[in-house]
Amino acid sequence: MFASRLATRNVSRFAAQLRAPAQRRLASTSAENEFIKERQHIKDHAKGTTELWKKISIYGVVPCLVLAGANAWYLWTEHWDHWSHMPPLEERTEYPYQNIRTKNYQWGDGDKTLFWNESVNYHNKDKVA
Repeated sequence: MFASRLATRNVSRFAAQLRAPAQRRLASTSAENEFIKERQHIKDHAKGTTELWKKISIYGVVPCLVLAGANAWYLWTEHWDHWSHMPPLEERTEYPYQNIRTKNYQWGDGDKTLFWNESVNYHNKDKVA
């Protein structure tokens, strides 16, 4: 009795396994075609979008960077041309609120700030009251 149930069970399982690929093949053709079409549509859309951003990057961003760089260079040279009209550092007016020192800095001679630039900044200890 147990053997016959086992045999029947195995036969029905075997028949189901034989039927499954045929059913899958017949049932999946329309759904598979829709899936393939959708995937192809997504790939085409991605390709178009990629081309668009590539063109924007080459024909839009690069010229903007060149123009911005040219503008920055122009402003930089104009700024330093302005400095040529200034009197020497030693002759400039030193106002009381400039270069206030309540205590010495921990670096250097203690008189110059961390961002001190010798060609732009000037501080005469003797002039400040």
